[in-house]
Amino acid sequence: MLVELFIRNIAVIEEVRVRCGDGFHVLTGETGAGKSIVIDALTLIAGGRSSAELIRYGCDRAEVEAVFDLPAQHAVWQALERLGVHFEADEWLIVRRELSAAGKSISRINGQTVNLSTLREISEFLVNIHGQHEHQSLFKTDLHIEWLDLYGAASISPLKAVYTANFKEYSAVRREWKELQTKARQAAQMADLYRFQLQEIRAAKLKADEEELLMTERKRLANAEKISSAAHTAYDLLNGNQRVIESLNVAIAKLREIQKYDDEHMKPLLEQLEGAYFQTEDVAIQMRDYRDQIEFNPSRLQQVESRLDLISVLKKKYGATINDILQHEATISNALESFENHDQLVQQLQVREQQLAAQLREQANQLSEARRTVGEQLSTQIVEQLKQLQMERTRFAVQCVTLDSFQKNGTDAVEFLISANPGEPLRSLAKVASGGECSRIMLAMKTIFSRIEQIPVLVFDEVDTGVSGRAAQAIAEKMAEVAKSCQVFAITHLPQVACMADVHFLIEKTVAGERTTTQLHDLRDEARVEEMARMLGGAQLTDKTRDHAREMLAIAHNVKKI
Repeated sequence: MLVELFIRNIAVIEEVRVRCGDGFHVLTGETGAGKSIVIDALTLIAGGRSSAELIRYGCDRAEVEAVFDLPAQHAVWQALERLGVHFEADEWLIVRRELSAAGKSISRINGQTVNLSTLREISEFLVNIHGQHEHQSLFKTDLHIEWLDLYGAASISPLKAVYTANFKEYSAVRREWKELQTKARQAAQMADLYRFQLQEIRAAKLKADEEELLMTERKRLANAEKISSAAHTAYDLLNGNQRVIESLNVAIAKLREIQKYDDEHMKPLLEQLEGAYFQTEDVAIQMRDYRDQIEFNPSRLQQVESRLDLISVLKKKYGATINDILQHEATISNALESFENHDQLVQQLQVREQQLAAQLREQANQLSEARRTVGEQLSTQIVEQLKQLQMERTRFAVQCVTLDSFQKNGTDAVEFLISANPGEPLRSLAKVASGGECSRIMLAMKTIFSRIEQIPVLVFDEVDTGVSGRAAQAIAEKMAEVAKSCQVFAITHLPQVACMADVHFLIEKTVAGERTTTQLHDLRDEARVEEMARMLGGAQLTDKTRDHAREMLAIAHNVKKI
């Protein structure tokens, strides 16, 4: 239940703290006193749109806070955990909304900042607000199937879950099949291009590191004469006419002679020179072999140049490197395979579509049968509720029409039909119901659905507009009945409704100096009698209207005992 509602700087409300109780609450007051501001505050808690215009004139901030006391098994706690909102066990749920003059708002749940979508998702478990035009949602036939499925969730939801899963796969298969058809002509054109590219790349027989090796070979072949001349000179210096090696050998012999007389100085020098000798000798041998292997091959150079030219052409067409070209080859090869298997893929998809369609038809039929059964049950309950709301001879039916195509909810088009007068056929609710009738139909449905939805707070904003007499009394009794399973708040101008409340708040506007302020009073005993008398007799209060008010309150007290 809603334990407390705090409002600061909203419209003409400077600061109000509303402490709530169990059962049926009414808010009454003169027209323009600010009763709707309380609904605006609850709408903000429910994640409704905020506006800087809601902020009290001259203030830069406004805030609304609602405190809920909910059982541990209530669905909102699971939703909070799923959305990552921290909470402690056995604590109240506190929802806070702050508005700034800049038009921005901050939402918090138990002190943790949350975005507006999270607030809205959480509020669906907490507050359900119905304005005086809310019954217009009854005219939206696309919502009728959702209400029916909610009412019959126990039998419908399992069937609907299986159908929905298969419908998603069926839709995906059909979408893929249509895409293949759309792209068929383009695929044929691309296939010809890909075959040409594939043939050109494969004919080249490229290797990943081929270009680097060819460029190295080309450099060597193109400079064979320079290499040969340099190699000859180097070898001649080492072991040819210059005989560097022989000179090193003579120098070693001289150092050995000196070593006999000065071993300390000559030994390290001799070791270095001998090392240089052996290294030089090894280099000379390798230079000789290298010189003998130098190839003067213009034909091979031409082959290398041609091969590099081919690689350059392919790089311009298919990629910056050979690896890129080979990757392109793999890509178009896979694409070409897909193109060539197009007919086979289409056939496979058609077969799968037929299989899924057969399954969906059977599942849709089961779903339709369940909906018709549930629809009869819902119709019976609504008719019973309407009888209690002074619509005794009203007939109500849930029509389920089978469609030719599969939809996300099955193959049913669901619509609520009504006959408000004897002898008239059942017709669309949107075409024949008056405003007063729709208000009572909506209240009848809420009486049924409040037990199913388990939303702790239900708000009716002047839904009794357009009714009077016994119908008004019936609406009041029905709201009191609904309040046995949840907390009900109603803004009303009807004394028949106000007398049935467990808690009665008076919304009153006062003017002090140049400022207007709305205040809220929790009416009890004689104060409540005075307000009821005002609602009965207007501004002129008499002992008779007061007695009438007391009588109505006493009767209401006895009715609620039944």
